[in-house]
Amino acid sequence: MKSTDGITRICLWSGPRNISTTLMYSFAQRGDTLVVDEPLYASYLCKTSAKEYHPGASEVIASQENDGEKVIDWMMGVHDKPLVFFKNMTHHLLDLNRSFMKDVVNVILIRDPKEMIPSFVKVIENPTINDIGYADHTELQNYFEENNIPYIVLDSKLILQNTKGVLEQFCDLIGVNFDENMLQWEKGPRKEDGIWAKYWYDNIHDSKGFMKYKPKTESFPERYQGLLASCEDHYKQLIRKALR
Repeated sequence: MKSTDGITRICLWSGPRNISTTLMYSFAQRGDTLVVDEPLYASYLCKTSAKEYHPGASEVIASQENDGEKVIDWMMGVHDKPLVFFKNMTHHLLDLNRSFMKDVVNVILIRDPKEMIPSFVKVIENPTINDIGYADHTELQNYFEENNIPYIVLDSKLILQNTKGVLEQFCDLIGVNFDENMLQWEKGPRKEDGIWAKYWYDNIHDSKGFMKYKPKTESFPERYQGLLASCEDHYKQLIRKALR
């Protein structure tokens, strides 16, 4: 989907720990693509209590534009590449004007909460559903459907199990050629990484491509069973539409 200015803007709407950074690194291997790491993060922190417990929150706020509407104006402005990949967290949207969504490729990226929650709590303890985005995902899905806005659902596990196949389907759906370079990259950080990378990106910095899917073997922590239960129906609603 190209907007009227000829630029294809991909807006990935993800939760944390959902291989969203891996997808950003994948698209960064394309010569025709600009990637942008969570441009709405500072706006989200400024509006919520998350700034009190997110690691490096003050650094994030200092590193980015804090006004989310101005960020969206910039996202929809002029860029020097024909394809732009914006990695976003769904819960960063909050009360922002969503009219721009009709002019971008909207992608909801999900992950089974049984696997996502144990990963997230290694960085932030005692999260609520508002911290991890599942209810925000289905609310956004309902918004798309009510307003006849096309969207694509990707699931982290399904991508890792069939990486090339899912990426080829995705590229075909959005009208761009699949590029084999998307499957691998050099180890280490990228210049596009947000300032928060040192808290969250150790695994991706140690990778050279999409890792093979490995199911978690440890038992799910009992203390997070209530949070898991509140997320599962949202996940089940979305997984039905995911590319395979």
